[in-house]
Amino acid sequence: MVKLIEYMEVNIKDTKIIEILKQDSRLPIREIAKRTKIRPSTVHQRIQKLIENGVIEKFTIKLNNKEVGENFIVLMLVKGSTTEYIDNKFLSNKHIKEVFGVTGEYDLLIKLKFASVDEFHEFILKFRKENKEVQSTLTMVATTNLKEEI
Repeated sequence: MVKLIEYMEVNIKDTKIIEILKQDSRLPIREIAKRTKIRPSTVHQRIQKLIENGVIEKFTIKLNNKEVGENFIVLMLVKGSTTEYIDNKFLSNKHIKEVFGVTGEYDLLIKLKFASVDEFHEFILKFRKENKEVQSTLTMVATTNLKEEI
């Protein structure tokens, strides 16, 4: 039996609300209503529906990388063996911010953040030591942050 996935249709009003929430999710409903020219009760109902349907997964914050000591940003491509080499312990590491499975020569693209090159150096040595299944890595250090969304 094939399970069909249903997607919520996001219309122009929902899109306006989402764009405002992306800028500042702390805005009161009344302010969102004022900016979108949609009644406050309708804004509230639409936000609740977006949450219920999984369009909005959570409300969170965007930190200033420099101020929180995470201004050394590294993108790392990882190629592994046929066995699974990434577990929950790895994924819960405080330096690992995002992990994507990718196509091509490598299996994973990992976004990492550190306070310094020394902290990254310690991480990568430990990573290679603890993950013998990893065949190769390719690391790229970000030199400037042009755009970063959460």
